[in-house]
Amino acid sequence: MPPQPFSVDELAGCALFQGLDREACSKILACGKVRRVRRREIFVRQGEPSQSLFLCSAGRVKITQVSEEGAEIILRVITPGQIFGGFGVLIETPCPATAEALEASSAVAWSIRQLEELFERFPRLTANLMRILAHRLREVESRLRELSTERVSQRVARTLLRLARLAGRRVEQGVLLDLKLSREELAQMSGTTLFTVSRLLSEWQHRDLVGSRRGRLVILNTHGLVALAEDLGGRDTPESGTAATG
Repeated sequence: MPPQPFSVDELAGCALFQGLDREACSKILACGKVRRVRRREIFVRQGEPSQSLFLCSAGRVKITQVSEEGAEIILRVITPGQIFGGFGVLIETPCPATAEALEASSAVAWSIRQLEELFERFPRLTANLMRILAHRLREVESRLRELSTERVSQRVARTLLRLARLAGRRVEQGVLLDLKLSREELAQMSGTTLFTVSRLLSEWQHRDLVGSRRGRLVILNTHGLVALAEDLGGRDTPESGTAATG
């Protein structure tokens, strides 16, 4: 069974609802509709009409786009408390990306009409959404810079560190990435190939930077991974040259 949705108290801690009291959060939550899906089920699909803004309440959701050449790119991984699917709704355009559950997940959904009414009743909600969208835009700009200027090893290291912030859990060995992501999906997030990611992870395992636990990655040496991401050591592998070779 997919997990249960947020309680009102948990909802109040989300970025979208910062500054709103418990009563306001309760009213906003009551206006939404809870949707539960199994692993690999789709919340919204790229190109389909945008109908809802979603707030992830449990599980993990990957946001992907397919290029004109048919290549899939993972834009981000959504964790509980984060929104998705709202860009197309706000400007009434087709969904720009697909939202697929990485595990059994649930989300609260609001239609465009509900959002318009809620924005009028709770101006703070509008301000919070604008802040979140501005942050997302800044993330996109950073990713574009990384793709243009950084070696693949730096990008893969940064991706692992981002995942650690999103879904990292402290274990005896280090930081467990508590996500069911394949190496191919990791490559898609880093803008490179499965071959390159596999070679890098193998090298990093030999260097005791990363390991595995029950099929999931564990960061054994966070400082070492940060050094790779920041290019402090200048060390790289032949497969992880420029973005053009990745």
